[in-house]
Amino acid sequence: MAKILIVEDERDLARLIAGWLTRERHLVEVVHDGNTAWHQIKASSFDVLVLDWMLPEMSGIDLCRKYRTAGGNGCVIMLTAKDTLSDKEVGFSAGADDYITKPFELKELAMRINAHLRRAETTKHTMFRIHDIEVDIENHKVLKAGAAVSLMPKEFRLLEFLIRHPARVFSSEDLIQAVWESDSLAQNDTVRGHITRLRKKLDAADKPSIITTVHGVGYKLGTDD
Repeated sequence: MAKILIVEDERDLARLIAGWLTRERHLVEVVHDGNTAWHQIKASSFDVLVLDWMLPEMSGIDLCRKYRTAGGNGCVIMLTAKDTLSDKEVGFSAGADDYITKPFELKELAMRINAHLRRAETTKHTMFRIHDIEVDIENHKVLKAGAAVSLMPKEFRLLEFLIRHPARVFSSEDLIQAVWESDSLAQNDTVRGHITRLRKKLDAADKPSIITTVHGVGYKLGTDD
């Protein structure tokens, strides 16, 4: 599951793309102009940016350049009617990872996004274990002592984020930024509730919780013992 920002001023098209990618279990946000997109990018962390070239207020090309200059390392896919070789050269030179011309098939866009994510995952572990808990990121599965555990999407993403950063302490605000949509109404109580549910589903009755509360600071995966 990836966090994806779609920046497309054709609202019907943006809605279709978002619907398709959401059905593939991705966390999807949509904005319709370059300036709003830049504010979203600064406020949150995205695995994939899908950028139209011709956008109000800031073009997709300028947005891509600005993102790369600021150190952004997510996958950037240009989605545009500009289809000449020189256009594509500009797109790749600006920092795009892929370039899809309109019209296109939604399935092809999804396939390309998933291919880029798979390549990115080659530098990451996709199987994790803590105590008797096994987390299979690629197949979206969690086992506890060999038995399957059912997690809601946000619970899984929260667990994935924590397990990729073991022993590191994150505030509620950090977790909201990493796991929830930028326009979410999630607050500290939201994070606390999800942590509580993860503990109920994953902790052993006779052992400390796998998620430690660092009072006054936040949460981390792993215990202090």
